[in-house]
Amino acid sequence: MRRKIKLSGLAVSGLLFLSACSRSEVSASSGNGWDQLVYFFAQAIRWLSFDGSIGLGIVLFTIIIRALMMPLYNMQIKSGQKMQDLQPELKALQAQYSGRDSGSRMKLAEESQALYKKYGVNPYASFIPLAIQMPVMIALYQALTRVAFLRTGRFLWLELSQPDPYFILAVLAAVFTFLSSWLTNKAAKEANFAMTVMTYLLPALIFFMGFRLASGIVLYWTVSNAFQVVQILLLNNPFKIIAARQQAEREAKERQAKMRRARKKARKQRK
Repeated sequence: MRRKIKLSGLAVSGLLFLSACSRSEVSASSGNGWDQLVYFFAQAIRWLSFDGSIGLGIVLFTIIIRALMMPLYNMQIKSGQKMQDLQPELKALQAQYSGRDSGSRMKLAEESQALYKKYGVNPYASFIPLAIQMPVMIALYQALTRVAFLRTGRFLWLELSQPDPYFILAVLAAVFTFLSSWLTNKAAKEANFAMTVMTYLLPALIFFMGFRLASGIVLYWTVSNAFQVVQILLLNNPFKIIAARQQAEREAKERQAKMRRARKKARKQRK
């Protein structure tokens, strides 16, 4: 879980790092395969820019990409949810085998693997979708920063090449980023300090970066995270998960109560 949180937390900084390392313009004559993918994304956005509205093209292309990648996101969320559900038992194992000697560490690893096998959980399953998603999202991000014709034009009140003068997009991007993280972690059986920190840290980073970055980039962040909020509510609604868990707990308590009453009645009858 901690590794997953670190990877998620590095997503935004990774985008910024890679964009900083690749500032050169991309055009149809760019030679390497990565730049061609970036330019292909840019052309797709321009094709979706009805009436020449690049902003509309960004919105539509982001929605299309996120929709196509929904199975991967869903796989990642489901895998992360399973790992969250196992955290109490994993912590119990860590407390039981807390020694720093090699024997304790080996026993902890063996017991953890047995626990994963028991519940059919692959602790690395959530990394596979992330490894596929990140190059796609980085290519989309670079299309918005390295292709000249995507850095011009207006959309609603925005000049896409300039920061939002009213900071509305920065606020929306931060709000949807927070909601996405909060909803993802809402159904966790117990709070995790690192998860809580990232839930508030990432939106703060997005918010302050949104003051300085071009509106086209922040528009992409806003639409992408808004889509993810809707996706979570549709496919992995934490409120439904919590309700189902509480129902299962109530049913388990009722069964235990019935068994206690039955044993008590049996003892009385024997007397």
